[in-house]
Amino acid sequence: MSQDHQTGRVPLTATRAISVFGISVVGFMTANLVPVMIVALTGEPGFSDTEAGTLMTGSLLACAVTCLLTSKWASRNGRYLIARAGLVLAAAGFGAAAFIPSAPFVIAGVLVGGLGAGGAVSAGGAALGALRNPDRASGISGFTNRAIVSVILFVIPVLGAGMGSAFGLLAGLALAALFTTAWLPDRPSTEALPAVSQPRKASKTTALAGFGLLACFALWALSEDSLWAVAATMGADQAQLDETGMGLVLSLSTLGGLIASGLVGLAGRRLGRTIPLAVALLAGAALKMLSGIVTDPGWYMAVIIAWNTLYMLAFIYIVATAAALDAAGRWSAPVLGVYLVGSSFAPFFGTFVSAAAGYDVLGYILAGMTLVLMVPLLLISRISVRTEKAGTSDPSLDLNQAAIA
Repeated sequence: MSQDHQTGRVPLTATRAISVFGISVVGFMTANLVPVMIVALTGEPGFSDTEAGTLMTGSLLACAVTCLLTSKWASRNGRYLIARAGLVLAAAGFGAAAFIPSAPFVIAGVLVGGLGAGGAVSAGGAALGALRNPDRASGISGFTNRAIVSVILFVIPVLGAGMGSAFGLLAGLALAALFTTAWLPDRPSTEALPAVSQPRKASKTTALAGFGLLACFALWALSEDSLWAVAATMGADQAQLDETGMGLVLSLSTLGGLIASGLVGLAGRRLGRTIPLAVALLAGAALKMLSGIVTDPGWYMAVIIAWNTLYMLAFIYIVATAAALDAAGRWSAPVLGVYLVGSSFAPFFGTFVSAAAGYDVLGYILAGMTLVLMVPLLLISRISVRTEKAGTSDPSLDLNQAAIA
């Protein structure tokens, strides 16, 4: 009996790919479109920069909270209902914000849309755990996310960065994804999972690894997005990078993320999981430190592009670790929700530290955070490899014998 048959994981088909990756991308799209949404809110609705930023922070937090509150249900038998309800709310909320020119409707719509997006993130994340080869599935998911975001970010300026394009497109995507929910892979049946000799010990080990991963991922998100939040101002103040140069950085960073996620998607298990994650985190920490001290525009661009590429690589392997820990999606369902929690506080943290102590100190702090978080993340990655190889989401694990792969 093969490992994937034992765990109840299913192969990645075209319909499952469209459903799982499409729903996940739509759910996470709010976070990706924050900059253009803020521009749209400060246009016709007439919100100030602070008001628009606060509203989008509220939407992201609503998304994160909903994801976390529904993740347990999504990992059991509720993923179809959660996906459908979430996508309906997202379409209705963002649609109202896009086409009803009234401040109360815009505010309510953006917040309701965030709530719905959280359900989509939860359901898509739980379904990811049911797919075979979590590394490949997470890589393809990351590639799909970057590709669709790139297209949307190209289309919105062409249409005009207004409410109809920024929020209307997302509402349309949510409606389209609604028709794919029936293709989501279901939770593996309990009959597919073999019995284990020490279920209590195994359950505690897996739970400890899962909760540890969620905590580390939230803190890692804070460290990564704090740098992203100040990347433009840091480039202008420190390296005299103009708007054209920063636009080039954003474009090439997206391309780097596409390449990284595509490589992981093609390689699957062949690259292993723990060693690539270690390389990405270690090199990412070094680049964060360099970002705070580089003054040459060309070198600054190279550092930010390389860091953003490695960020995507690490992101994929952390999500793959969550998916590998449990085939039912117990940890992959909330993993993006906790990321959004950490990400929500990143702009404040990044701007506060850089203003109070300087960009160099911010770089050292963010690098230090990454190095500290690397230790538990690599240990949890090793546990996930052993869990996956054992053919069950709750094996009896020996931390000292966890295979590096």
